[in-house]
Amino acid sequence: MGNVDLTEMRRQIRSMTFERGTPDQIALWREDLAEARANLEIEGLAPTADDDEMFAMMLDEGVPPSLMPTLILQLYQQ
Repeated sequence: MGNVDLTEMRRQIRSMTFERGTPDQIALWREDLAEARANLEIEGLAPTADDDEMFAMMLDEGVPPSLMPTLILQLYQQ
């Protein structure tokens, strides 16, 4: 995914309006993300450390997984 400025990405995400997840939802999303990552590793497609940091940051900010691809595209197109 290339070098990602997580500080800037976090700032932009915080300024966006969307329905953030509850602590319980975020806990479930973290489990789902860990399972998905394990499946990718099995298939030889392990995410990079930068990818892991970006998705962890997005979960910290309460971004629903279904919204992550859209936000990533928006942030990279700016």
